[in-house]
Amino acid sequence: MTWSRGRREPDSHVQSVPEIRKDLVLVGGGHTHALALRMFAMKPIEGLRITLVSPASHTPYSGMLPGLIAGHYSFEQTHIDLARLCQWAGVRFLTAAVTSLDPMTRQLSLAGRPPINYDLVSIDIGSQPELDLVPGARTHAIPVKPVADLWRRWQALQDRVLEHRAGVDYRIAVVGGGAGGVELAMAMASRLAGKSACIDLWCGGPEILQGYNARARSAVMAALRRQGIAVHLNARVEQVQHDRLLMSDGVRPVYDELFWCTGAAAAPWIASSGLQTDERGFLSVRDTLQSLDDERVFGAGDIATQVNHPRPKAGVYAVRQGPVLAHNLRALLLGKPLRNHRPQRRFLSLISLGGKQATADKGPFSATGRWIWRWKDRIDRKFMSRFEDLPGSMPLASWDRLPELDGAQRQQPCGGCGAKVGADALSNALEQLSLQYPEHCRGNGDDAAAIPCAGTSPVVQSLDVLREMVADPWQMGRIAANHALSDLYACGARPVSALAAITLPFAGSSILQRELQQLLAGALHEFAAANCCLTGGHSMQGPELSLGFVVNGIPLAQDRHLLSKRGLAPGDALVLTKPLGTGTLFAAHMQLLADGRDISAAVESMLQSNAAAAELAVAHGASACTDITGFGLLGHLLEMLDTDRCARLQLARLPLLPGALQQLRGGIASTMHAANARAGEVLRHEGQVDEVRLQVLFDPQTSGGLLIGIAADRAQALRDALRRRAYAQAEIIGEVQPRPPGDAFSVAVS
Repeated sequence: MTWSRGRREPDSHVQSVPEIRKDLVLVGGGHTHALALRMFAMKPIEGLRITLVSPASHTPYSGMLPGLIAGHYSFEQTHIDLARLCQWAGVRFLTAAVTSLDPMTRQLSLAGRPPINYDLVSIDIGSQPELDLVPGARTHAIPVKPVADLWRRWQALQDRVLEHRAGVDYRIAVVGGGAGGVELAMAMASRLAGKSACIDLWCGGPEILQGYNARARSAVMAALRRQGIAVHLNARVEQVQHDRLLMSDGVRPVYDELFWCTGAAAAPWIASSGLQTDERGFLSVRDTLQSLDDERVFGAGDIATQVNHPRPKAGVYAVRQGPVLAHNLRALLLGKPLRNHRPQRRFLSLISLGGKQATADKGPFSATGRWIWRWKDRIDRKFMSRFEDLPGSMPLASWDRLPELDGAQRQQPCGGCGAKVGADALSNALEQLSLQYPEHCRGNGDDAAAIPCAGTSPVVQSLDVLREMVADPWQMGRIAANHALSDLYACGARPVSALAAITLPFAGSSILQRELQQLLAGALHEFAAANCCLTGGHSMQGPELSLGFVVNGIPLAQDRHLLSKRGLAPGDALVLTKPLGTGTLFAAHMQLLADGRDISAAVESMLQSNAAAAELAVAHGASACTDITGFGLLGHLLEMLDTDRCARLQLARLPLLPGALQQLRGGIASTMHAANARAGEVLRHEGQVDEVRLQVLFDPQTSGGLLIGIAADRAQALRDALRRRAYAQAEIIGEVQPRPPGDAFSVAVS
């Protein structure tokens, strides 16, 4: 296979677009990184690309976690929406977990996907409870981190407490006498007040809150007693079983639920990187927050230990590190002096007491009461407002410029084939990918290639190209591949080959290679699953990313015909395989109005292949099929209807993505929506119609589901089979009818 490089065609009308020369990768969405991201967004650096890697779209603010458990705050009030923050800041967001770091190759391995490279990396992933020092703890205990898992299990626990048989207390054990364990116990007690539950706090030391002053400890102990929490001091756990603790003094207390809040531990991959760590495995850093071994690796928050100024693992230190980290990352990139960070010796600790009361501790000072809680509440809300109330306008030009660009030629970028990706970057990327996908990434790359199949079966060919809609190149590659393959599946065809069409943003050679590898690895992830060979393509550079594929296929089986888009018969039922709403959700995301969790759900839906749905449609004898893409459900349904057919849709049955209806209700629509809505003149309303749900018919989809026509007596069986194959929201949404003579309406909605 050869990938075409094309001729140079200068275009004087192309605007000067800065090249990307360096990759800064931020691992983890902790407090320090969230602050640093905001600072970089306000003062961007020309030539720098920033990527944030986090396993979830939302990161918790630790100061408000007890209030979340106690019911004082909502999930949204206590979590930073990283997807929204990155969209605002112009930062790539990768939903992934890092599993290893190789400082020699400057590479990060990610769980379940290809590794990524960096020029500069910063790590702010926090700590995790130490579960491996006590046998059985990892198996039976609920750790306080990650918070997302804690929150899910806490919600389920509340339901179990309510269902628990009357007269018998549900026993909750909390292990850990530090601030985290104390606050968690009191937050749960406050939330479960009046319910059949009792809470035991197990502390291995002679007193809770070691390091706090006596008045603060006394106030907290009094609050624990008031809430009926049994505090056990000098109670060291030696083993955990599925329903009881084995203590060092031989006591064997039972529990129904166990929460683990003991000393902090580091992610194992930090020590495995070969970089210096402290005795507990936390990254050792200088006062500049750089690794002792590698100036290109930074560490902040709980995951790092500042060797000259070791401090307890507390969120207040992470917040104070934010400005220094942002300054030093910028300074190293620009060749300027770095700053030292001097953490304060004492810090103000505000401990929530379950109800809307709190205790303050700083050195010899201590105070308790509702006014302390209100003070804490104001501090916490002020911090979170930095990420909720994002400035509406961003700088029109870069604040700084990478020195690598100083000697770069400032010629206007060429258009046409002169914008091609260099041969070295392309061949190097393909060479490495061919090792991982030897059966599906072949040759040296022509614009076109013979389809690798024999026989006289009809061949189906389709082409789809997408502009960038997600910043994660691996996910973008997967979405684009799925989107293209769906045309084949809608025909009842099996994919056999594909050609790529790629436009990459202007960048240096190493950056282009990194981007190509991520995009094509994502596409090959999907093509390999479909046993489809990527046989060639065309790549170039331009102002923005676009990615598409020509795909070729043959019938699913030699004795089966292709499915037609037309062919619906009166009486046929209409089955939709996947939920709708990607258009409005991504329009909202561009305007910073979408919840990151809703965007994650939309991405998961787009990543779901239509292959199994097509197989089921053919196996159940479908009469017609199409995939729902840019024209929306109504537009593609109209393509299926012959002139003597009409359809009836039940709006209430349309499956929707989370948040889609909310965005449409708020007036958020894709730019394609208005054009699609012009087809609404063929609609006839039957009875009362929800006007907002009606708008879903016009919402353009990317990598949407299949719309299948099938005889009514087989529709339920098909729907049930789809749901068993992971199309959880597959639904029968309407039926086909003969069109009455002279009727101007094609679709009735009710």
